[in-house]
Amino acid sequence: MKIAIVPNAFKGSLTAAQAADCIERGFRKALPDLCIVKIPMADGGDGTVLAIVAATGGRPVKCRVADPLGRKIRSGFGVTGDGRTAVIEMASASGLALLKPGERNPLLTSSRGTGELIRAALDLKVKEILVGIGGSATNDGGMGMARALGVRFYDQKNRELADNGGALATLSRIDISGLDQRLKTTKVLVACDVDNPLCGPRGAARVYGPQKGATPAMVNQLDAGLKRLAAVIKKDLGIKIDKLPGAGAAGGLGAGLVAFLGARMRPGVEIVSDAIGLESKLAGCNLVVTGEGRLDGQTVFGKAPAGVARVAQKLGIPVIAICGSLSPDAGKVRAIGIAAFFSALEERVAEVDFPKHGPGMLERCAEQVGHLIALKLKI
Repeated sequence: MKIAIVPNAFKGSLTAAQAADCIERGFRKALPDLCIVKIPMADGGDGTVLAIVAATGGRPVKCRVADPLGRKIRSGFGVTGDGRTAVIEMASASGLALLKPGERNPLLTSSRGTGELIRAALDLKVKEILVGIGGSATNDGGMGMARALGVRFYDQKNRELADNGGALATLSRIDISGLDQRLKTTKVLVACDVDNPLCGPRGAARVYGPQKGATPAMVNQLDAGLKRLAAVIKKDLGIKIDKLPGAGAAGGLGAGLVAFLGARMRPGVEIVSDAIGLESKLAGCNLVVTGEGRLDGQTVFGKAPAGVARVAQKLGIPVIAICGSLSPDAGKVRAIGIAAFFSALEERVAEVDFPKHGPGMLERCAEQVGHLIALKLKI
């Protein structure tokens, strides 16, 4: 019997590769001779760089960039084994996790660091750049990212704007003449798993602004700024992005990547599946085991286990999931081809203790699932 272990990262506890190792150890206790293929997975968010670099024999690249408040930090990205593709997680430069709770203010934060990562990737002469956009601390419509790559933004008095969300309210003119010319020959793909437009009730500011520190008054100001950005982009660039699905992702970075870099948006799990050759790696397997930190009703909307199940279904391979915890609506995943699911959580554990207790619990759960499979093989 051949089993593929294809988990996502267990957020706050295990990387996808570490989760795969835990599940493998558990299975081998019950089925020592089992043939196992481990394929760490991601959906465009945390772990995307690691998953693609590991699957393609690539390498990490370290660099220093600006954090959301302009401070220099150590960051980096990945390059695939053939050297053709750079893989960037915007959260590693412009992410909310880089700020202390008291520092969160989307009027002041910038996506400049993400643009600096893109520029560093261009220095390596890659042919394609994949950008995962999730977990941002920003609401600047990608203005900071674009400025790092040569785009300039001006107010009515022809003064150059600061690259933060608050500055968008006074935007009057955009000059793209200085845009890095290397982008003309470099394909940019955006891993985006939400369909929010740029502004309005479902836009970047109103839906995601509060979790980035925005007060109700700030939300109104940010939304107005993004509307102004959309109007000026239409006027100066001839591109309509205000209602584009996904434009509101990462504080409007989705819109900025499309408008300024000519990027194309795709579901993150599809990008990762293609990049790691998931379908070819699952061929010949009898069972696929996926998983993530918490399985819930939202899993079906483009998260890694859903993408794994889609590919497995295409190949006629059954899928089960071993997860950290389960929500009451986890049963919705059966509709996407996950036949059974298991929680590794043995007792209540504080989030801070997940890295300490999570690996053992996941391994023990996998062992019990392995015993069930062994029993089935004997019947």
